[in-house]
Amino acid sequence: MNKYISRFSLDNKTIIITGACGLLGREICKALAELHARIVLADIDIMAAEKLQEELRDVYGASVTAFPLDISSEDSVNKLVDELSKQEVSIDGLVNNAYPRNITYGTIFENITMDSWRENIDMHLNGYFNVSQKIARVMMQQRQGNIVNITSIYGMLGPDFSIYEGTTMTMPAEYAAIKGAIINFTRYLATYLAAYNIRVNCLSPGGIFNEQLVSFVEKYKQRTPMGRMGKPEDIAGGVLFLLSNLSSYMTGQNLVIDGGWSAW
Repeated sequence: MNKYISRFSLDNKTIIITGACGLLGREICKALAELHARIVLADIDIMAAEKLQEELRDVYGASVTAFPLDISSEDSVNKLVDELSKQEVSIDGLVNNAYPRNITYGTIFENITMDSWRENIDMHLNGYFNVSQKIARVMMQQRQGNIVNITSIYGMLGPDFSIYEGTTMTMPAEYAAIKGAIINFTRYLATYLAAYNIRVNCLSPGGIFNEQLVSFVEKYKQRTPMGRMGKPEDIAGGVLFLLSNLSSYMTGQNLVIDGGWSAW
């Protein structure tokens, strides 16, 4: 009778969310709290993570723990894994959501230096590899697990630069390269880890509203079939689906949530 409700359940599943305090991360954590998951807030800003921890406990009665995490540091990720091992916690899910970048990130293409390019690739793409590898080792021992990588439509499509005209905004070249690589890295992990009962998928959001300039928002809305930018809750729903058993026969896929942007 409750066949599909039970498959959607994340009761007592331990889920790690990197970049937990960001725009998407916070909403994903709130959604997980509503489904009674055990949440590991992993963020480089430990003060923000501890504040979110209190909020999730007070509002949702959630089981939640905050950890400082720099995804580009092997020591930092190892400390997180070691701490969870000491607590004898099974790691059921990982959401790679962190968005690290350096101070020159977003420089126009022709002015990007090689040092800056390498640093952003190292922080972001290599950070996803770092976390995925170390968490996957635990999941392989468990013979089960689920990894969701947050990517982007700009990892699969060329940007429409006309929407940035008249603003200081742009779509960073590094971002396109990194997110495109993560999409195919997801496919690699999915086929490599399937024998261990580990599923790996990615989710590509379209543009998310975050108080951008009105002119940009209007152009984006006009370019999108559904006539609006995305909201964090639009993305959180997709993450819940990928983490739950409703998607139990789905691995190596890229779930696109973009209001129809990529359908033109």
